[in-house]
Amino acid sequence: MNIYQADAFTDKPFSGNPAAVVLLDRSVDAAWMQNIAREMNLSETAFLRKQADGYHLRWFTPAVEVALCGHATLASAHILWESGLLPESEPARFHTLSGVLTANRCGDEIELDFPATPPEPADAPEDLAMALGCVPQYVGRSQFDYLIEVDSEAEVRLMHPDHARLRQIPVRGIMVTAPADQGYDFVSRFFAPGSGIDEDPVTGSAHCCLGPYWGDRLNKTEMLAYQASSRGGVVRVRLAGNRVILAGKAATIFKGELSEGVLHV
Repeated sequence: MNIYQADAFTDKPFSGNPAAVVLLDRSVDAAWMQNIAREMNLSETAFLRKQADGYHLRWFTPAVEVALCGHATLASAHILWESGLLPESEPARFHTLSGVLTANRCGDEIELDFPATPPEPADAPEDLAMALGCVPQYVGRSQFDYLIEVDSEAEVRLMHPDHARLRQIPVRGIMVTAPADQGYDFVSRFFAPGSGIDEDPVTGSAHCCLGPYWGDRLNKTEMLAYQASSRGGVVRVRLAGNRVILAGKAATIFKGELSEGVLHV
């Protein structure tokens, strides 16, 4: 079975968010996929298996399986088209824990059609502000994560969270966001120590929440977002009712082949 690594939400290697993509040629169990994801030690490893009307897709962090992942979906579509397994004129159709997700080529970008997960106002968990080292201007909760708005882009960029404390909060992840100073509509960072990832470089699924939130705040349906991790990445966001269209680019880093011995462990 072939395994790839691609950087998502970037147009150049060694930036954006790296994801591994495994093209399955047989049925495997979840424990085996979790072991591969732990071995790759990336924020997400995607597992694709061909079926009659698209691909079955599952995502694993080094610690857990997740229900929605943007960058590994974008990387998966990129690999399918680049390897010739799917014509670029055809959409990639994925069957996932979050329903059917599609990806389409749009010029030099890939567009993902994802469900919107808008936040609702929420009480901040105990110690959250202290763990982040900030005074939240807004606290919300989406289907998966907490959303924290702070005063400024500088505060987002300079934040040094206490990950050990964040790990105690029973949630997939924590988005911290603010209006952008220039060039973008908003900036964010994403911390998910409870999912085995202290900081995710670029989180597509977080923008399913950030998009509706900032769309209401800015009165916009199309926005350009920057995730201000050390690697950094750009996400183009378009609101479409109860869906969010996320667009970005990807760059392949390597292709390899899993050894036969690994397949029987």
